[in-house]
Amino acid sequence: MFFSKVAVTLFAAGLTSAAPLSKRAEITDADILNYALTLEHLEDTFYRQGLEKFTEQQFADAGFDSTFYSNLKKVGQDETDHVNFLTSALSAAGATPVAACEYDFGYTDVKTFLATASILEGVGVSAYLGAAADIMSKTYLTAAGSILTVEARHSSYIRANLDQVPFAQPFDAPLSLNQVFSLASGFITSCPESNPALPVKAFPALAVDSNSPTPVKTGNTVTLLTPDYTLVAPNGGKIYAAFIAVTGPTFVEVEAVEGGFSVTIPEGFAGQTYVVLTGCNESVTDDTVAAGPAIIEISS
Repeated sequence: MFFSKVAVTLFAAGLTSAAPLSKRAEITDADILNYALTLEHLEDTFYRQGLEKFTEQQFADAGFDSTFYSNLKKVGQDETDHVNFLTSALSAAGATPVAACEYDFGYTDVKTFLATASILEGVGVSAYLGAAADIMSKTYLTAAGSILTVEARHSSYIRANLDQVPFAQPFDAPLSLNQVFSLASGFITSCPESNPALPVKAFPALAVDSNSPTPVKTGNTVTLLTPDYTLVAPNGGKIYAAFIAVTGPTFVEVEAVEGGFSVTIPEGFAGQTYVVLTGCNESVTDDTVAAGPAIIEISS
């Protein structure tokens, strides 16, 4: 995610490396709507490009019937409608809507396209859920909630057709603006200079080692990779993996290994799960996150 090789140092009182670059101004509803529009542009472009690249026959050859293909086109149209809705709402409020960026989604065939679609829809759900608490306008909150419920339907439908549990947990996990942007930025190659600046930043990247056990289950040990940077805790300080949940994070001590850290999957998590690295085992905030989130698909 566009990070040069750096050393990230954790201190007992917090993470100076993960502290905001400057004091963040109060986030406005326009900021949140443009943040949402940034994500919707990403999803809209993702589906348009993918459905232009792969034909209905290629979906059939990969094992997905015409009904699924038709519904996937509807999912893509929903994302276009979300873009148009948010753009109109921002313009009506006198704010400048962000334009679409340039992206690299990295899929190579129908199955990797759909695997990425599942991830993006899950992140979309967590993004709207996390942003809801910051929306001041009841009208905008209702509008965002109406998009959230549709994104959740998208996620469940795609997961079910990928033979994943469509609703793996009773609660979805909320992510902060910076956590979501950290995930989205991995797909963004450039954005128009005319786009309004968003009060967000990306944390250093964190990824699950492809050699980790599949499927991942509670009690398994996986490796979280820290590409292009080194994360160290001086003076014997500990690093924790924090698994995000609406009821609060679960902290697990990690062990340093070549290229990253190994961590044991704790109980209480299933489906698309988010984990960050931190030097604090009391709370997860933008001031304590050192890297991540990484996405782990956990089988129940």
